[in-house]
Amino acid sequence: MTTRAATSADRATWGNVALCVVLGMLAAGLLRLHAAEWEWSDPGVWRWLYAAAALLIWCGFTAWLSARRRAMRVDLVQAHVAQAGDTLVVFASQTGTAEQLARQTAETLQQAGKRARLLELSAFGEDTLAHASDVLFVVSTTGEGDAPDSAARFVTHRMRAPMALPHLHYGLLALGDSDYDDFCGFGRELQRWLQRSGATSLFDTVEVDNGDPAALRHWQHHLALYSGAAELPDWQRPDYQRWQLVERRLLNPGSVGGACFHLAFRRLDGDSTWQAGDLVEIGPRHAGSAVQQWLLEQERDGDAVVALGDRRATLRDWLAGSHLPSHADVLGQTPEQIVTDLQPLPHREYSIASLPSDGSLQLLVRQMQRDDGTPGIGSGWLTEHAAVGEAIALRIRANPGFHAPTDDRPLILIGNGTGLAGLRALLKARIERGHVRNWLLFGERQEAHDFYHRDELEPWRRQGMVERVNFAWSRDGSQRVYVQDVLREATEALRQWIGEGAAIYVCGSLAGMAPGVDAVLRDTLGDDAVESLREQGRYRRDVY
Repeated sequence: MTTRAATSADRATWGNVALCVVLGMLAAGLLRLHAAEWEWSDPGVWRWLYAAAALLIWCGFTAWLSARRRAMRVDLVQAHVAQAGDTLVVFASQTGTAEQLARQTAETLQQAGKRARLLELSAFGEDTLAHASDVLFVVSTTGEGDAPDSAARFVTHRMRAPMALPHLHYGLLALGDSDYDDFCGFGRELQRWLQRSGATSLFDTVEVDNGDPAALRHWQHHLALYSGAAELPDWQRPDYQRWQLVERRLLNPGSVGGACFHLAFRRLDGDSTWQAGDLVEIGPRHAGSAVQQWLLEQERDGDAVVALGDRRATLRDWLAGSHLPSHADVLGQTPEQIVTDLQPLPHREYSIASLPSDGSLQLLVRQMQRDDGTPGIGSGWLTEHAAVGEAIALRIRANPGFHAPTDDRPLILIGNGTGLAGLRALLKARIERGHVRNWLLFGERQEAHDFYHRDELEPWRRQGMVERVNFAWSRDGSQRVYVQDVLREATEALRQWIGEGAAIYVCGSLAGMAPGVDAVLRDTLGDDAVESLREQGRYRRDVY
């Protein structure tokens, strides 16, 4: 991953290492060679000589390890400074887990075609900070909120006070254990320091409770969006359940934007529950026509039955949920060998737009388009290829960081596009509890076409269930107006609601909308106030 650039000091270190090893080996060899000729009556002398030889060898070995580690750290820093535009993956690990996840992160980015370099936090010096542009941190917490031992120097020398880092864009994966009071304590401390230093988050921090695989998949979801490579394999496949697609309805016919669909599902096996703010993971599948075309081109029998582990299915079924291999990859392989080598399609995440009391799990999904004009695999499967009545691989994922407040505090809900899904569920939960101090700010393209769930929102407003509503229809006027612009025009009301204890929930696009809203909040309330809201749990986001 790096180009070795040894200094004269490095060469001297390596020379000392080699000398120690050679001397130790020579000493041991001479002792063994001349043992028969030398007649030393005291066996203790021999024990001391052998111990000295062993000590020389051990000193050489430990010096080699130390030099190797130091050289690797220096090389990583020098390589980064020399190559602007790389993504640094920086880790602080106590037991090795954070380092392992950092390596997987770097490998994932490299698979996506990005230049990614690994660096330990202790080696993340001032020069590197000054040159770094994109940094992904993977850090653990030890004890009651403490930094790993290896990060102590960085904490002492860098985090005592904010730095000027407006050029730095970061993502943060924080590992912790909720059995401790200060859950993800060091990760949260690092986040606060980065924010106070003026760094900009690439996406919201992901906190992992005791290795939770769902949270790690959410981190992979962010990596896929960041790298632009949506087909990267999951590190760990979700434990899907079987749901049935029971309704699909186009919500915006005639829109200048992408087609947006209302989808409803019911569990086929057993019952499920969720809260407003939770997410689903969907296991997508290829269109049947795409699989059939592959079978014809490879001259394969799609009805051949293949058993692997506890699953038994046709080759056609195995292929439908996997990346379709190339001709060269399957040349000469049996169906069993093909199935063994298949790479499952990665999951897709969507915000749940309903409550269990609605009788179905509902989504709001926009059909994404590839460069060739065909639908994306995940959205294409849900909005076009899966038949109503068909079984869908789906898993509910709790998202407690976006659950509705349990009290009746005022709630400001801000979003755009399909972000209305999460906001709709939150409004439903609030209305069920009789909490009506709700302010919705929503942005889309055209009121005539993109006013999703208008039949619910307008009655809620008339009946006083939603106290205030502001819309931004970006294509309806001569000027483009977005939801952050509407928020800026309502700064007086924003200050009043915040002063009355309101919480802010943002759901929707990470590009444009979320940073735009954040900028308005900081301009209106001040950086310290926004950070205080975040720390109090009064500023929450579900952005993608």
